[in-house]
Amino acid sequence: MPILDKEQLRANLDEVIWNIEEARITVSEHHIVKLVTVAKYTELENIKTLYELGQRAFGENQVQQLKERMTALEELPLEWHMIGTLQKNKINNLIDLRPALMQSLDSIELALALNDKLTNKGQNMNCLLQINSANEESKSGVSAAQAIDIYQEIKETCPQINLKGVMTIGAHTEDTKLIQQSFETTHTIYGKLEKEGASVCSMGMSGDYELAIKCGSNLVRVGSALFK
Repeated sequence: MPILDKEQLRANLDEVIWNIEEARITVSEHHIVKLVTVAKYTELENIKTLYELGQRAFGENQVQQLKERMTALEELPLEWHMIGTLQKNKINNLIDLRPALMQSLDSIELALALNDKLTNKGQNMNCLLQINSANEESKSGVSAAQAIDIYQEIKETCPQINLKGVMTIGAHTEDTKLIQQSFETTHTIYGKLEKEGASVCSMGMSGDYELAIKCGSNLVRVGSALFK
């Protein structure tokens, strides 16, 4: 992906923020939405420029790439999120990086393995439970039907994991109604988990973040829309 000049990135960021504002207001003037930039396909220079433009939160899909980015940009006070599938053999590596939020906790098995390693290192980690609300075989995540039970089980059995809410990826389809349905399903679950302390509902990427916000998302993960 090319290095973009500052004015191009400013225009892209302004457009995304404007779209977030437009969608946010349809929910409530008090509804706050966090923007996490998906950095996986972009150059370090673009991340630095976005930082200069005021963007602080960035996400990576792979632990190795997260480590490389965090190391290369350690002089900048950035907030890093792990947003991709975590393989069990990479757990220790991720713990050492201390991400602000691990958004892709996709099974009770992964939670237990992560909790064991966190215990060994005397650390905690903020996580979101990933829900496969579109019920697609190609996606990771717990089923919508089991999500609340698994969320509560992780809270009870994994004291080193601070569950902060839920994450989903919208249905992979051109049918807006199906995408909306997957977001609404997740947001309904999130609503039931708020009494458990859930505060983050991460839904929406470059192609569907406005729809996700209208369905109640308060964190969006946007990459390609910022780097066009």
